[in-house]
Amino acid sequence: MKIEIRIDDLSSNESQSIVREHMAGMLANTPIESVHALPLEKLRKTSISFWTAWTDETVCGCGALQMLDPQHGEIKSMRTRANFLRQGVGQAVLSHIIKEANTRGIKRLSLETGSSDDFAAARAMYLRNGFEICGPFSDYKLDPLSVFMTKQL
Repeated sequence: MKIEIRIDDLSSNESQSIVREHMAGMLANTPIESVHALPLEKLRKTSISFWTAWTDETVCGCGALQMLDPQHGEIKSMRTRANFLRQGVGQAVLSHIIKEANTRGIKRLSLETGSSDDFAAARAMYLRNGFEICGPFSDYKLDPLSVFMTKQL
């Protein structure tokens, strides 16, 4: 399967639908006070770059990079649609974000993901890509439903 990663301004129905799907999925698996996914309007901030993953003309995944400061970025909104799981979509998006972070001269990439079994595959992918478990960063607080990870670039 060929996966194309495209920068996305979140103006299309396709990109908006995957963001809504991502938010619904987070709310289905996690109590609202522990959901850190960003809604559409916050993903449009100038400090955030958003990408969608496509196979043919179908959106199959997404991911974002939020600049916390000039040397520290946070991975946000990583999502693979259910019918594309375990086909390399998440890896393609993550690889693209890491490459972009390197291009920008970012020295550290961090992320927050869930601690439940629903997020086990995501945590395994991040670990395979050199991320390590760390404490809360930026404005996050310790939360038993969150796992914080970071990678030095």
